[in-house]
Amino acid sequence: MAGQVAHRFRLFAGGYLPYAAILCVSLLCGTAIAETVSRVPAHTATAPAPVVLQPPSILFGELYREVEMQRVFPDQKTFADAIPRRAPDAIMADYRAESTKPGFTLTSFVAANFSLPRLRQIGFRPQVMQPITDYISEMWAVLTRTPDATEPFSSLLPLRYPYVVPGGRFTEIYYWDSYFTMLGLEQDGRHDIATDMIRNMASLIDRYGHIPNGNRTYYLSRSEPPFFACMIDLMAVHDGNQAYLTYLPELQREYDYWMEGEATLRPGEAHRHLVRLADGTLLNRYWDDRDVPRDESYREDVETAKASGRPPAEIYRELRAGGETGWDFSSRWLGDGKTLATIRVTHLLPIDLNSLIAHMEQTLSYAYALKGDAAASARYETRADTRIAAIRRLMWDEQSGTFTDYDWTQAKRTGQVTAAMTVPLFFHLATAAQGRRIADLIRAQLLKPGGLTTSLERNGQQWDSPNGWAPMQWMTVMGLRGYGENELAGMIAQRWIEREVAAYAQSGVLLEKYNVRTVEADATAGGGGEYPLQVGFGWTNGVLVSLMHLYPRNTQASLDAHPKAAVRP
Repeated sequence: MAGQVAHRFRLFAGGYLPYAAILCVSLLCGTAIAETVSRVPAHTATAPAPVVLQPPSILFGELYREVEMQRVFPDQKTFADAIPRRAPDAIMADYRAESTKPGFTLTSFVAANFSLPRLRQIGFRPQVMQPITDYISEMWAVLTRTPDATEPFSSLLPLRYPYVVPGGRFTEIYYWDSYFTMLGLEQDGRHDIATDMIRNMASLIDRYGHIPNGNRTYYLSRSEPPFFACMIDLMAVHDGNQAYLTYLPELQREYDYWMEGEATLRPGEAHRHLVRLADGTLLNRYWDDRDVPRDESYREDVETAKASGRPPAEIYRELRAGGETGWDFSSRWLGDGKTLATIRVTHLLPIDLNSLIAHMEQTLSYAYALKGDAAASARYETRADTRIAAIRRLMWDEQSGTFTDYDWTQAKRTGQVTAAMTVPLFFHLATAAQGRRIADLIRAQLLKPGGLTTSLERNGQQWDSPNGWAPMQWMTVMGLRGYGENELAGMIAQRWIEREVAAYAQSGVLLEKYNVRTVEADATAGGGGEYPLQVGFGWTNGVLVSLMHLYPRNTQASLDAHPKAAVRP
């Protein structure tokens, strides 16, 4: 590596690795980094056959709008995922000809022209109870999809390799979910599927220039929290430093996607994901290239726009950008902290997003050093240092002792206390003093009987109180461990494990989110949002099995307290 090794790299196994990679190593029992090996990148295989890239709402225009607005299906995502039986032009020609005739029914027309998506339903009450670890291991098979066949005019973007979906209504791969799912796959010895997952992610970058929210045409206009660099860290635990070289082209291309427009952006301006502040500082925001209702939440978006009193296109853009955050939706993004119609995602520079991109810059620096390109390595090292300094300067609230999002349109911090403040700890971007202040704030406000709550607001949004989510438990626990706050990290892990084990003992399933304000074993807790609580669930399973491995004594105590979760039938 050219120049001095920056603070964000730590000496390990004879070389320097990005800090997040060290976390992965500590997760997997201190597994030594494998020797560098040469191999042909698997993701360079022939790409799947071309598919129509227009989303269903464009292909089917007024028909799509009528189906969603008339609630032909209870879940708006159903029609977005339906497979046309014929070419869209032919279907639309028949629709225009028949819809004005007496006796026409929209439901019958849709049934005749579309096949509904195939869902693998997982009931809340399984017939046979099994140990929770067996449930997780068997759920990988249930949630794994085989390589996709190209179905003409489907919204699905086919992937060449097997992949794990979240579960329930979510029948496609999701970007940031996949990293936390991969943690569990690696822990359960399924490196093969974890490798296939990152190959699929790389292929999406190769085909579309970025990783979309999910592999659906209606997700192509946005991405999700960029965890691709973290996935490479995870692969490097097993495959060695070659992983950084293998996926360097895609990592560079993803970075270019998030930084698109920087060459011509003037101070005080924004372009897509990028904002240049008045002093020239470059930081990132969430964004979506379209300003129409989301295909998967069409009716909800139209109703939100009507209630807002704002231009509909403005609301649609903000709702879509909210989808890119992964926190859809949260008081973080709401002008009044309560009402969805006040959403203002594009006004904010999020603390978690900019921490992720700082790590991306760190990883690029490390990868270019491995490649022998000292100039590029030094360039990205400087970029990372500059961004970290901006994060500390603009997003750290000294009075409250937390990192918050920064409203660039008003040049001030939002001041909201949310679990996002722990992401700089996960990537080791905070100072030691900041780490201690955040730990104190967690103890005082975010730590609940069932783990870490996502925010202090209780407004019906699913990324607010009383809900806790697996990815935030994981990043918080690992982040606190990195700052020597082992007791608090263990307490959060213990409470989250207990919450899930208790709920599993009652229901026999794991869920996408949990009510952490209670320790009652209520399997239906953790509601709110735009859709019913989902069963599965990829990242919940991945984080739980990883925490159980890190904290075996806490795990055994929870299983002893809830024997139904441990006893074999």
